[in-house]
Amino acid sequence: MRISLMSYTFNPMTREGTMDAFTYLETVRYRYDLTTADLWNRTLASLEPDHLQALRMGLIERELDLVNLAVDGAHIWEEDPDTRDEHHRVALDHLLAAEILGAKSVRIDAGGGRDEREWTSEQFDHIVMRFREYAQHAHDNGYMVGPENHWGAATVPKEVKRLCEAVDHPAFGVLLHCKRWQGDQAAQGDEIVAPWTMHLHLTAALSDEELSDTMEMLRDKGYTGVWGIELGGATHAEAGVMVARVRRVLEEWRLADA
Repeated sequence: MRISLMSYTFNPMTREGTMDAFTYLETVRYRYDLTTADLWNRTLASLEPDHLQALRMGLIERELDLVNLAVDGAHIWEEDPDTRDEHHRVALDHLLAAEILGAKSVRIDAGGGRDEREWTSEQFDHIVMRFREYAQHAHDNGYMVGPENHWGAATVPKEVKRLCEAVDHPAFGVLLHCKRWQGDQAAQGDEIVAPWTMHLHLTAALSDEELSDTMEMLRDKGYTGVWGIELGGATHAEAGVMVARVRRVLEEWRLADA
């Protein structure tokens, strides 16, 4: 069982120019002794093939698997048709980037209003159509794609479940942002969406008890993927604490099975 640390964790350093994609790879491999990378697209300097090929070699040299590429700026639904088309082009560019980088999964948000709690029929049908297209593309190239419970209707468990059932594709999944739910089923959100979880992010907002209980529930529901971490801007020490917390749970499991 492995751990990943999303590059968005170091977003302040990226903005300051003190961390780029390559120093991120060095950080997760040699500071935290991880064997995975978990990239936010804004960590990338560009989508130019030369840059992506160099980054791919950086992953290979450090023996890192890219478990997820999280894409901002490509969410599917926008009210303006021209914006929707532009986001579709951005999504396709990032699917190609994921293939060059060898990503195991890609997160593209569903979209819609940030304060909405339900997709309209028009929104839902368009989102389903696009995710089926992206999922088939991902299937043909050996990875998975899907949304995160990030904002709006995507933070309502029954809406995400409805979306998963409608897309109904083996290469479609959810990047589960644990405990990030709204509505009357918020407390059960992680469990409701567990069957479709392709990757996940744990956060420092979880108490030790919540962290252990959440990980145990997901394991019992059949999750066998990487235990991802996302912090909304952290120091190296703060990130190290969270990695240690997740490692402690995994070590407890290992000893219990010994």
